[in-house]
Amino acid sequence: MNLIDTHAHIYSTKFDADRDQVIEEIREAGIERIYMPNVDVETIDRMLECESRYGDLCIPMMGLHPCDVQEGFEQQLYVMEDWLGKRSFAAVGEIGTDLYWDKTTFEIQKEALNIQLGWAKKHNLPVVLHCRESIDETIEIIEKAQDGTLSGVFHCFTGTLEQAQKIVKLGFLLGIGGVATYKNGGLDAVVPFVGPEHLVLETDAPYLAPVPHRGKRNTPAYLPAIAQRVGDLLQTSASEVALVTKANALNLFKEITV
Repeated sequence: MNLIDTHAHIYSTKFDADRDQVIEEIREAGIERIYMPNVDVETIDRMLECESRYGDLCIPMMGLHPCDVQEGFEQQLYVMEDWLGKRSFAAVGEIGTDLYWDKTTFEIQKEALNIQLGWAKKHNLPVVLHCRESIDETIEIIEKAQDGTLSGVFHCFTGTLEQAQKIVKLGFLLGIGGVATYKNGGLDAVVPFVGPEHLVLETDAPYLAPVPHRGKRNTPAYLPAIAQRVGDLLQTSASEVALVTKANALNLFKEITV
């Protein structure tokens, strides 16, 4: 299988001790591309270092994670906007909203998200959306911002079929990760009714490792397990899932080719 991981933090410090070995395992697993979401200003250098070392594999995005939107967030956005003007990135991400960790910052999260959606329109880039405990709120924001030019993926989708259908109607994809392999993950009630043409695969490494690796450090090398589970849910082969989701990813990240 030739797979694309549309969301992995391979630059995380959790890989510092053995990153070269992990990269080798990723290649052996048939992973052709890893799209790296940025988190904050502090992660930019680490992310770009991974691109420098593994540029045929690791592709950077640029954005401010909602959990890092705090008072004075505008200063981080100034730095990121400058980067977007200096060189190419695959997407604006990881951006969005999060009502799991801190509900008190929701208003400025929305402000930061709308600013970054503006960047996506300006630079003709897709967006990669985080929406933990805030899928409905994020859908509402995208509905208001969608003028026919926005595209992207709702990363780590764990919502309902109704929510998935709204996302698809907006022209966005669903990012399916390790949660699909969990017994109570809920995606068995969604994936079979959506269709592979609306899906991309991701690991969110080093988080959310799929079964049978759940609880361990996640890695893009585990992406075949996710492809297999999605294939089972769609009653098709993992190879077919790999083929379709790879095409979806390449279409989404239109400035980057394999």
